[in-house]
Amino acid sequence: MSRATNAKYSNKKRKRLFKKSKGFWGDRKNHIRLTKDAVMKALMYNYEHRKQKKRNFRKLWTIRINVGARINGISYSKFINGLKKSKCNLNRKILAELAISDPKAFSEIAKISKQSFA
Repeated sequence: MSRATNAKYSNKKRKRLFKKSKGFWGDRKNHIRLTKDAVMKALMYNYEHRKQKKRNFRKLWTIRINVGARINGISYSKFINGLKKSKCNLNRKILAELAISDPKAFSEIAKISKQSFA
């Protein structure tokens, strides 16, 4: 009796793995055992970095808002607290964009924040 190798599906599985490792350096792209480990680790980092990306952007927005607020003579925490008290529903992404691209509009928002805070 001949030996069953299930070659069609084994090759397909290997091909799928090598396709994921395209662009890897050295033996990590063409040796099955090393490729498995490399792809597994890459997928793990990919998942984790998708989560970290959100954190990093929020940090960046906070820094930009802080700089804009300090220029207008108010700290970041007081600025945000004033906006909440005045029921201003601008999120940090928009505030950071305003702080960079339109400082005059940001200074108007800072005035609103100062008034509601004091």
